[in-house]
Amino acid sequence: MILNKKIAVVMPAYNAEKTLEMTYAEVPHDYVDEVIVVDDASRDDTTAVAKSLGLKTIVHEKNKGYGGNQKTCYRTALEGGADIVVMLHPDYQYSPRLVTAIAAMIVSGHYDLVLGSRILGGTALRGGMPFYKYVSNRFLTMFENWLLGIKLSEYHTGFRAFSRQLLETIPFEKNSDDFIFDNEIIVQACHFGFKIGEISCPTKYFDEASSINFTRSVEYGLGVIAASIKYMLQKIGAARFTIFDNADKVKR
Repeated sequence: MILNKKIAVVMPAYNAEKTLEMTYAEVPHDYVDEVIVVDDASRDDTTAVAKSLGLKTIVHEKNKGYGGNQKTCYRTALEGGADIVVMLHPDYQYSPRLVTAIAAMIVSGHYDLVLGSRILGGTALRGGMPFYKYVSNRFLTMFENWLLGIKLSEYHTGFRAFSRQLLETIPFEKNSDDFIFDNEIIVQACHFGFKIGEISCPTKYFDEASSINFTRSVEYGLGVIAASIKYMLQKIGAARFTIFDNADKVKR
């Protein structure tokens, strides 16, 4: 806990057998109350490793996709009473040692969503980020900042912290089950007026670190542009989209 706030770390896992243990080893256990692993029908021994570490482990019988995996992560963390939920990829690409810092930014009350930025520290390329991904990251970030009217260094990180209030308000269940989920949850946060902050986070690219291929990257980029345009059209009243409709949550 941090100032009596329960901290849950969720790890959306897929074929993370080789990296899960070293990721978990660097989580600041003195402050984290629960670590949840959701195995999205991995083809390796991810589940066995998670259970051997004593982690709360949920296994999807069928692959639900990266976004579908996150939905299970957040539902489970909220059901367990988490006040702050930190999403950390179990592929050791992001530094688990920063979990305390990113969660503390939520505890401060200044932010509802905090992104671990690979760009702020200027180490993305040195950490092995492919050049084409770096260029596309910068282009998409510039486009999104323009349409959303905010200024972030990047939108595409797999290291994030959420307040309970944000997750209980935004209709994340209506988001895509694919990679674009990550971007949709940010535009939802903007739509509902939540405060977004960033923290510099070093990154590492290596063979075992998960990464989508070029074709999927292009699909993701087009999805990012579409999500930003939806936000703009919803904001000016030109159209309505279900990802911004939380009426069912309000009724509960």
